[in-house]
Amino acid sequence: MTCIVGLIDNGSVHIGGDSAGVAGHSLTIRADRKIFRKQDFIFGFTTSFRMGQLLAHSFELPKRHADTDVYAFMVTDFVNGLRQCLRDGGYAQRHYEAERGGIFLVGYAGRLFKIGWDYQVGEAVDGFDACGCGQEIALGALFARSHSPPRERLAIALNAAERFSTGVRGPFHFETLDPAE
Repeated sequence: MTCIVGLIDNGSVHIGGDSAGVAGHSLTIRADRKIFRKQDFIFGFTTSFRMGQLLAHSFELPKRHADTDVYAFMVTDFVNGLRQCLRDGGYAQRHYEAERGGIFLVGYAGRLFKIGWDYQVGEAVDGFDACGCGQEIALGALFARSHSPPRERLAIALNAAERFSTGVRGPFHFETLDPAE
């Protein structure tokens, strides 16, 4: 469960996330955050707190060479490092002979990517995306408020997801990665 929302605005990447930890019908408001900055990246995860812990504390982010395209870097070096981190941390799973990870948003170099279960790297043309059980609600809110300031858009999207999804709860947390950083 969860709702993670992200958007791009004037070269900055903004991500917001909720605090729900859900298992069946049980809900815990977690103190550890689902969004964080790490070097030149900003992350917001769903799927598993264990995966998020590995991303935040074990994932050795690869360096991109200046002549390497950002998207090519993400689908190769970034994903290869991610897969190794999740395997080493005991999180990567085998499902019908295919390896699976988890779902999260990641901002890098002024762009917002969504990493899928199968390690695919997606990039929405709309300049915003979401993941988790509240994603459809949040996407609608992000679309409807396209002219609002970034933090306000994210907050509205998360509030809508909390209102209409049983797996989303505040408090909400926000991070921004500016292009100058």
